[in-house]
Amino acid sequence: MNVTRVFDLLENQLQKSPKEDALATKINGNWVKYSTQQWIHTASQISLGLLELGISQNDRVAIVSFNRPEWNFVDYGIQFIGAISVPMYPNITIEDYRFIFKDADVKIAFVANKELYTKIVAATEDLNIKIFVFDEVSGLPHWSEVYNLAKSKDISALEKYKKNVKPEDLLTLIYTSGTTGNPKGVMLTHANLVSNFKACQPLMPVNETHRALSFLPLCHVYERMLNYLYTYCCVSIYYAESIDTISDNLKEVKPNIFVTVPRLLEKVYDKIYAKGSELKGIKKFLFFWALKLGLRFELNVNMGIWYNLQLKLANKLIFNKWREALGGNILAVVTGGAALQPRLARVFWAAQIPVMQGYGLTETSPVICVNQIKNVKNHKIGTVGPTIDGVEVKIAEDGEILSRGPHIMKGYFNKPEMTAEVIDSDGWFHTGDIGEMEEGRFLKITDRKKEIFKTSGGKYIAPQQMENKFKECKYIEQVMIVGEGEKFPAALIVPAFDELKKWADFKNISYNGNSDLIAHKEVLDKFEKEIEILNQNFAQYEKVKKFHLTNSGWTIDSGELTAKLSLKRKVIIQKYKDVIAGFYEHSI
Repeated sequence: MNVTRVFDLLENQLQKSPKEDALATKINGNWVKYSTQQWIHTASQISLGLLELGISQNDRVAIVSFNRPEWNFVDYGIQFIGAISVPMYPNITIEDYRFIFKDADVKIAFVANKELYTKIVAATEDLNIKIFVFDEVSGLPHWSEVYNLAKSKDISALEKYKKNVKPEDLLTLIYTSGTTGNPKGVMLTHANLVSNFKACQPLMPVNETHRALSFLPLCHVYERMLNYLYTYCCVSIYYAESIDTISDNLKEVKPNIFVTVPRLLEKVYDKIYAKGSELKGIKKFLFFWALKLGLRFELNVNMGIWYNLQLKLANKLIFNKWREALGGNILAVVTGGAALQPRLARVFWAAQIPVMQGYGLTETSPVICVNQIKNVKNHKIGTVGPTIDGVEVKIAEDGEILSRGPHIMKGYFNKPEMTAEVIDSDGWFHTGDIGEMEEGRFLKITDRKKEIFKTSGGKYIAPQQMENKFKECKYIEQVMIVGEGEKFPAALIVPAFDELKKWADFKNISYNGNSDLIAHKEVLDKFEKEIEILNQNFAQYEKVKKFHLTNSGWTIDSGELTAKLSLKRKVIIQKYKDVIAGFYEHSI
């Protein structure tokens, strides 16, 4: 059938390849599976229940939950009657919840558990909002109450509502977690998302025989669009229990594909590296021999018969264990949301774990570009690949990336002036990212437009580019480059304390906690040497002259990160203003 609205996906799957495990989740140690037909039936009952509660076309319904099949049941139930979903992160502040519920004029909310119920009640105490919980909690309204409201109704009654939903109608309001100010509601239509997953489908190496593991938040457009794409490809979707169980779930589900962010791939690599470091004798030698081969890997380049033979052997002896750790069946790992270090892409590709790095924003539904693996000539490590079909990209005079096409949002909800600031009269969306085209078709992101700063010497510093390089050091967990208006850049560094402690123990350095450890002269000297090595990658004016080690990491809860794990630069600068002032106190 012709899919023109997102909810057409379910009927399309039912006709093409109905699944017994269209969705699956782990409950009390067992994988519970839902068929395509169950999914349609449950979503339809939710739709009828919402109608009974007075929800009609264009009304807003919130979903605040971790990934689980109920998320999908409610999402499609909202769609069938032309209502608009408002998904939210389960880890934002009460103030942010309060703002979004008021701004979107939400009528009903579905939340994951008792903890979130309590949070949402606090955020909406002055609003007339019905709240239902996915978990069974004594005394709290369960989501099945909505399902049961219309148990005796005929599901065919929904057809007239579905017919009223047009491709250009709003599907969802997604509030972006900005690094400053209140969140903005991005208005995405059915046509926006449909154009995106249809353009991505030919690039996917998966079909109706395959499984996906899903663990990034469904409230973000990235994982959500991929879930729609999986459904379009008739791929079974298995939800990980939590971020902490991904390793176990990969081995159980043995997925063929999953979507991630670079930080999680970095952690996988760090864990593998740490295990390799603990090996002894010939095993350790072979591990680092294979790793060095992987770091030299280049796509679309014949590295010579000797290299190819060695890599084949490395895959048999060493890299096969990497593949087993990911379930043994991986055809593709899709990554986005931040820059992927080229060395990681090389080593995973060398290990026969193809990584597709892409680029996009919430406002672009989200994919603009993606490196391809079905045709590796359309893949270049260090870039985010060529544009997908139907999408235009151009680089403005100041280096900003602009995009135009059917994937561009309708605008920001209730913010026409702000919409006009980012979508110009010719329909070009201004991404706020700086980039360049390599070989005329591969897009390379170099920084965020608003994050580039100028030193007192008039030189421009692109902090993200430098930060990504610094994070290649195994002793650095997080880093932020500062120095706007100053003579030189400096770095605020969160050490990778697990690695640092191993090094300190090896050096027989005694310490009592993180604060004591980072105050040791030997530790400071170690970071001096590491930074000296990293500085070799940069021009003289970019070199970091001073640094400060923090005694704890930056998190969402402590306020330094957004829900998407981006640095809240202004917050961090304010928090460390005295430290930063100290960097430049005696500089002339």
